[in-house]
Amino acid sequence: MTEFNGLGLGLHNISRLSHAKTRSISAENFTGEKGKAAMATTGTGMNSARELGQGWKVSPSIHIQPRQIVTLAEIEGPGAIQQIWNTVHPNWWRSLILRIYWDGEETPSVETPIGDFFCNGWCQRANITSLPICVNPAGGFNSYWEMPFRKSAKITIENLTEEECRGYYYQINYTLTDVPDDCAYFHAQFRRSNPLPYATEHTILEGVKGHGQYVGTYLAWQVNNCGWWGEGEIKFFMDGDAEFPTIAGTGTEDYFGGAWNFEQPPGSYGVFSTPWSGMPQVINAGGEGMYRSQQRHGLYRWHIMDPIRFEEDLKVTIQALGWRSGGRYLPLQDDISSTAFWYQAEPHAPYPALPDRNGLEVI
Repeated sequence: MTEFNGLGLGLHNISRLSHAKTRSISAENFTGEKGKAAMATTGTGMNSARELGQGWKVSPSIHIQPRQIVTLAEIEGPGAIQQIWNTVHPNWWRSLILRIYWDGEETPSVETPIGDFFCNGWCQRANITSLPICVNPAGGFNSYWEMPFRKSAKITIENLTEEECRGYYYQINYTLTDVPDDCAYFHAQFRRSNPLPYATEHTILEGVKGHGQYVGTYLAWQVNNCGWWGEGEIKFFMDGDAEFPTIAGTGTEDYFGGAWNFEQPPGSYGVFSTPWSGMPQVINAGGEGMYRSQQRHGLYRWHIMDPIRFEEDLKVTIQALGWRSGGRYLPLQDDISSTAFWYQAEPHAPYPALPDRNGLEVI
């Protein structure tokens, strides 16, 4: 990103002046127009503000009706989304689908359950302290992924259920500015294997065509066997790779920046959250101890300092491997949900259909 046009403003250039225009969309300003915020006279806060009136938190949130798709933002570019904040009850984290469309495209570039996009796939909160995703008490979801667009941006949220979602709060902060020619578009895709068929690999991403860079992985992983589950390698097939990939990791915990089963102190997991990688969540659904069946894990790895660049195509897979008798590997049949994050030049290939509500549900 150029440091002169208002994109990519970090500590290295935050003092630089820019003619970029800062705007924000929320339930207090549905369009993000200049001078049009806090004007609501009706909304979810109108009863609480009845003695104070207009300008006093009359419309802080929205309700999403059953099976409804709500357009949260429609922005005319060029510009970039710089931050997304939102919060809703954890029961909705697998039932609300976030989609983002760039430059009038027909199929979304981002399509994931809202919880998985923010590294919380189990409908139980784990705080995240990373560079692009932060989850803060008591359920504040924050994305700092830079999302440039040239013509338009559209963000929607879909309620998959037959129930009204009450109290969805959101704020989308963006800039209107020129976008350099070499800026790619942000993408995210969700997939689930539940259970993973025996002796197969979970596909995190495939079918990507074009020029770009892979920048992150989130996994919500439930182990269905006792014992250590993280011997599997992640593989990156790029630019014509066929049977064998260009990149293969050395093990699951190694890819996520840990080592030796994440064990710390002995006999328990050392949960952690850093700017680049983490395992911030372990849910002991099957009893205490590291190596019990039915444990659930949340893990993320951001390739911000080491983006995985591809020119033509990309496929990403991960193995699920444990141990069996005689020092032999055991291919696992676990419940694995993944969200892949990448940038690429448009157009992108259409995504596979999301699982339905039952296929997404955490049970």
